[in-house]
Amino acid sequence: MLFKILFGIDALTAVVVVGFFFIGLTDGSVSSFNMGLWMAILAGMVVILGGGYALHATGRTRLATLVLLVLAVPALLYGLFILLVVVLNPRWN
Repeated sequence: MLFKILFGIDALTAVVVVGFFFIGLTDGSVSSFNMGLWMAILAGMVVILGGGYALHATGRTRLATLVLLVLAVPALLYGLFILLVVVLNPRWN
C-alpha cells in the first residue's frame, strides 16, 4: 500500500516536472545552456520511477519503497510549504 502511494506521488511529481520542461521549451527558458541540467533531472526521475517499479516487480518492496522515498519526501515537504503559504498568507517583508 505504501509503495503505491509513494509511486503515485513520484509519478505526479514527474508529470509536473515534465510539464515545466515543455513549458520552458515553448517560452525559451530551456535552452542549450541549461539542457544538460534538465536532462539530468528528467533522467533522475526516470531512474527513480523505473528503479522503484523494477524492484517492486522482483519482490524487493522495501528497497523499492526506499528508492521512491528519495523523490517523495522532498515533493511532500514542498507541497506542504506551498499549502502553508496559501492558507496562512504570510507577510514576507
